[in-house]
Amino acid sequence: MMQSLGQLIQTGDWKGEKHVPVIHIPQGVKLGEAFELKVSIGDEIKHPNELEHHIKWIKLYYFKEDGKFPVEIASFDFVSHGEAGVISEPVGSVSVKLNAPGFIYALAYCNIHGLWENKAEIKFD
Repeated sequence: MMQSLGQLIQTGDWKGEKHVPVIHIPQGVKLGEAFELKVSIGDEIKHPNELEHHIKWIKLYYFKEDGKFPVEIASFDFVSHGEAGVISEPVGSVSVKLNAPGFIYALAYCNIHGLWENKAEIKFD
């Protein structure tokens, strides 16, 4: 029996699992005002970043509290994993404005360990 993609997504506590994306939302976010939304991998436990084992990409989504579908906010591709000594770290940042409370979802792909997800609630002061 074929699994749905959702059944293949893994999650966990980013403090103990190096593959889980960490969502950074600043304090004092205000409705309709731009803020820096950051996502990273390996804040607590460093993830390898080499040709054989690396984070390929991270995507950020916003799901409005009473929404029907998530909206993709950003997509970060990390394409250099040691070639010629160049390494792109799995960190991305985007300026975003939101008009309602909801959730930020981060989805990341490790070339060996697959898809990993995290979510954070977004509220306004």
